[in-house]
Amino acid sequence: MASPVQTVKTLMNDPASIRTSSQAKQLHAQIIKLKGRGVPLVEFATVILSIYSNFNLLQDSFSIFNGLRSPPTKAWKSVIKCCAATGHFVESLTLLKKMMVLGKNPGRNVFPSVLKTCAHLRNLKFGEAVHGCIVRFGLDSDLFTGNALMNMYAKLESLDGKHVFDRVSETNRTYRFEKVVKTLRNSHGFIQDSESCSAGGVENGWSDHTIDDRSCEPGQEFGRLVFDVDQIKYLDSSVRKQLYPCVGKTQILDGLKERNPGIFAQDSVAKVFEMMPVRDLVSWNTVLGGYIQKEMYEEALMTVREMALGDLKPDSFTLSSVLSIFADRQDSLKGKEIHGYAIRHGFDKDVFIGSGLADMYASSALMEDSYRIFRLLPQKDKVSWNTMIAACVDNGWFDKGLELLREMLMANIKPVAFTFSSIVPMCSHLTMLHLGKQLHGYIVRLGFDDNIYVASSLVHMYSKCGNIRIAQWIFDKMEFHDAISWTSMIMAHAVHGHAQDAILLFEKMEIEGVTPNPRSFLAVLTACSHAGLVDESLKYFKSMTQNHAISPSLEHYAAIADLLGRTGRLDEAYEFISSMHVAPTSSIWSTLLSACRVRKNIELAERVAKEMFIIDPKDSTPYLLLSHVYVSAGRWKDAMKLRTKMRKKGMKKMPACSWIEVDKSMHFFVSGNGNHSTNKEMSMALHDLMEQTELRHVPDTCL
Repeated sequence: MASPVQTVKTLMNDPASIRTSSQAKQLHAQIIKLKGRGVPLVEFATVILSIYSNFNLLQDSFSIFNGLRSPPTKAWKSVIKCCAATGHFVESLTLLKKMMVLGKNPGRNVFPSVLKTCAHLRNLKFGEAVHGCIVRFGLDSDLFTGNALMNMYAKLESLDGKHVFDRVSETNRTYRFEKVVKTLRNSHGFIQDSESCSAGGVENGWSDHTIDDRSCEPGQEFGRLVFDVDQIKYLDSSVRKQLYPCVGKTQILDGLKERNPGIFAQDSVAKVFEMMPVRDLVSWNTVLGGYIQKEMYEEALMTVREMALGDLKPDSFTLSSVLSIFADRQDSLKGKEIHGYAIRHGFDKDVFIGSGLADMYASSALMEDSYRIFRLLPQKDKVSWNTMIAACVDNGWFDKGLELLREMLMANIKPVAFTFSSIVPMCSHLTMLHLGKQLHGYIVRLGFDDNIYVASSLVHMYSKCGNIRIAQWIFDKMEFHDAISWTSMIMAHAVHGHAQDAILLFEKMEIEGVTPNPRSFLAVLTACSHAGLVDESLKYFKSMTQNHAISPSLEHYAAIADLLGRTGRLDEAYEFISSMHVAPTSSIWSTLLSACRVRKNIELAERVAKEMFIIDPKDSTPYLLLSHVYVSAGRWKDAMKLRTKMRKKGMKKMPACSWIEVDKSMHFFVSGNGNHSTNKEMSMALHDLMEQTELRHVPDTCL
């Protein structure tokens, strides 16, 4: 039978045999008991530290690490990886800095974790410093390190990382910086080198600085490159519920070329990819994900083709990424090809593929197919549930969306902020204030009321349901306002006729530095339209294109056309619609045709109606509106001719539909349908109202 020492040594030589954290702690206890009996404690402590790190036991890892007088390189690596894996990102960077200042080489196993840390901290400068060290150590050709580099640059998409490659020359690998920190403090592990800085530059706080292989050891180089992580402060935002670093100029070396705003981090992703001697499926998927994130869809599809030529079969990530392209393009035909491939290769039951397929079909308004895919999934996660709920609401399946929310809760799937920002708009569409209040209470209990997207959806819901007071209270309560929340409140005032309040909010949004989006301009144009403010409306319309480079959509044109029609400027409205940079739709012309009825402008109404006949000959709207124009002008014969023409073509007016919430119940009404349960009582009440109206009111028979 093996002795305790032999057993411990056997386990230490095969750390993979330790399957649980409990087993790791038992082994640790045995080593402590065998102290002084031929067990090399430093070596075994390092192995135990590595095992603890694999189980993400940060406190136990630090306990061992701090007990080592001179931790070996392997111990440094283990604790750095453990910090990164458990979300202690600043600590991992601090340890890396100390390790490299001591001249220790982190090796290929550490840098992927550190790059993940840089991505989470959302600071490209950190990643560039680490990337420089990777190149110095010759690890830039390592497969795993290269994948981690691409992933970091892809996640930091809005920052410019391309120039990091320009730092390294092919001859002497000399680094040149245009800026260096004013003070390099030994107390924080920086290595001072005043001889390599020009005197004038140091006096002004910045200088040119060259680091050469012949003058620096790797550890010293990192002393200059690394950021002063000990000084990083965090802002704890109750709105965003996540930490963002705030870095000062004396804490980091901004040692690169001036920023080019036209270049994005995807250039760095592609360049890292091109330089990799070996690529695996993760490499290809990272490039693919980066292209999709930047909406470079043609490049993404080309990447998939090149992947196939390299004898690499796509996995679930590849297929779900491609599905997102076809969902955005609303290309269900191509999406069905991916669906067929997924079925043939056994991916159709995968939860990620299923969610992607459901989203793709829903984006093409094929809700039956989308819902069927969702129901066939053997397992559903939060993503699949929320994808389907949002798809139902976006496509008008409001009852089904609410039903899915109930099923999700019964399946013990906790809703997230996205769940409520998707389902609350349903109450806006149906004006179901009672249900909206219930959801609001649930949101408060779960602590999502400070989420900016959820709060914005609540503002929109209350305003649509007629309670602008609560909408304003929620808006004022929000700690942070983005363009979406501002727009929600501006539109709330606009639709309630508070034009001046809406305009003041729009101007306040710009003063506070929030850039308005297309919906923001639509809200303020709507406010101007309802108040008849023509000059102000045209001013904002011009500002949208000239000052913000926003191309007007059909909705913006419709708002201006509606305003010009309301104020009687019919010819100007006709010229405005005719000069649109996009083809006018029937709905835009119909706003002008309705205005012609009010102003009894028969000549212009006939011209507008002809335009609508060309766009959609089967549409009954221009016939109905033009007949109303004839009736308002007393031309009954022309109106009758239009009605006869409609009947011969088989055209019918779609029955109107309305609904109202009374005593927490929704009541729906369809024109001409007398099947409502209270139809008899309503008919009697309507009869009484009509009698009173006839006694006191003279009707306008022209209508």
